[in-house]
Amino acid sequence: MKEAQQKYYPNILQGIHMVILYIFIQTVVDFPLALLDYYNDTEYLYNPVKKILLGVGSVVFILIYGIRKSKLPVIQIFPFKMFNPLVLIPVVSFIWGAHNYLDEVNIWVAKVMPPPMWFWELFNRVFEGDYGLMGVFLKVSVMAPIVEELIFRGLIFNGFRRNYNGFVAVIMSALLFSLFHLNPWQMPATFVLGLLLGWLMLRTNNILVAILGHSINNTLVLLAVSYEEQIHEHSVYLLEKPQLLQISALIMAISLILIYFASIPWWKKHREKQ
Repeated sequence: MKEAQQKYYPNILQGIHMVILYIFIQTVVDFPLALLDYYNDTEYLYNPVKKILLGVGSVVFILIYGIRKSKLPVIQIFPFKMFNPLVLIPVVSFIWGAHNYLDEVNIWVAKVMPPPMWFWELFNRVFEGDYGLMGVFLKVSVMAPIVEELIFRGLIFNGFRRNYNGFVAVIMSALLFSLFHLNPWQMPATFVLGLLLGWLMLRTNNILVAILGHSINNTLVLLAVSYEEQIHEHSVYLLEKPQLLQISALIMAISLILIYFASIPWWKKHREKQ
């Protein structure tokens, strides 16, 4: 008896291959430039023109490659169904609560595996814009969510959902999304974000919702980095840590319930009754 074969692109192995290919394209350019900068004290790696050309070029290549391999209409790979915009409100509150827990996880990870200086330099570089705060916002909260969601909740998640059940699709796409960031200090946060965005895709079948959810997460991180002192002077953050975590857990639980009900396709039921 022949084993069932996955007939849609990508399956898990093909998804891993796609992520490795995407990273490889960028590394081929970044690695020699990094060596050049290191030995000559230059800044070629962070040149704005290079970043735009490489970013756009690698993304366009991966998207064309994935779309051609999937052999499906673009609208099926990147679905754009109607959704209730109110679903984004509990998304914000869930991400806020999750960040409070992830801060504790990150502290534990840093104790077990202290991040090297290059990681902090790279992390800080992400939030340094060539055109001030607006440039950083466009890079972190607009471009990054669009690019990463088209690949992970578009191409990859679409294939996983067709080949496997929803649970496997969400878990595996979140895991690949986490591993894509290539460092253990970001993996807990990106894995949780990947789970949320995958679930939103299952509930809404709308790539825009995933992009907006990703943008909300990155904007909250940007605000936390840019206004760290002011934020931690707020009365909520003056609470004892156990109290803050209890409040965060309650808000996360309520948020998930609200997301579930806000993502019910009520318009479809309304049309069926007519």
